Amino acid sequence: MELAGKTAFISGGASGLGMATARHFIDEGASVLLFDLDAEGVGEAAAELGDRAAWAAGDVADEQAVARAVSAAREKFGTIHINVNCAGIGGASRTVGRDGPMPLERFAGIVRVNLVGTFNVLRLCAEVMQHNDPQTDAGERGVVINVASVAGYDGQTGQAAYAASKGGIIAMTLPVARDLARQCIRVMTIAPGIFETPMLGKLPDDVREGLEAITLFPRALGKPQQFAQLAATIVRCEYLNAEVIRLDAGIRMPAL
Repeated sequence: MELAGKTAFISGGASGLGMATARHFIDEGASVLLFDLDAEGVGEAAAELGDRAAWAAGDVADEQAVARAVSAAREKFGTIHINVNCAGIGGASRTVGRDGPMPLERFAGIVRVNLVGTFNVLRLCAEVMQHNDPQTDAGERGVVINVASVAGYDGQTGQAAYAASKGGIIAMTLPVARDLARQCIRVMTIAPGIFETPMLGKLPDDVREGLEAITLFPRALGKPQQFAQLAATIVRCEYLNAEVIRLDAGIRMPAL
């Protein structure tokens, strides 16, 4: 599927990977609906991107908020062809720490946003995609790209909740692709390593240098533009389906 003339619904679009993907897609001729919990930030991002960007604010795990945003995308651009799910939260907490067991609501909250929220958005976008006219000779109607993490494979100490949420995204890639095959919708997942995002900007220099040191090649942190390039490649390559791609320069996270 070519990007030109298509519409993408991008969650977590106010900054980081989502914003970089939106910018790249627009440069390739697509239109985007940015969805983010940060109403001010996502509005500013859409304004910066220009006339082919619209926005809506809300919680990805809120069914009605996402339904309203999907309706806004259809009203503005006619339909949705592509869904990229970048929204997510982190948070480190040991299973049992000095203050006792991890609060259950902390674990549940991370899983709710990262896993339940991803599924909530993709299912509502896919419902729209299934009604699209075929976009390729094979009859493709839509593409879903979910965002997991290398933590879904090698989660570190204190990442039980985050790793579980991202591991869930990895695990549902194949069954959701199977579910949506009859609607001619592909489902892929990107599992990024350590990327230069606003969240990472809060880390001390020595921590950043330590993360760079455990990549293989190139010995550097990922750039959001590299994520966006891979997302665009997935959209274009019709034979990519039901797979998870690690985008991490060969990093394998240590226990600590």
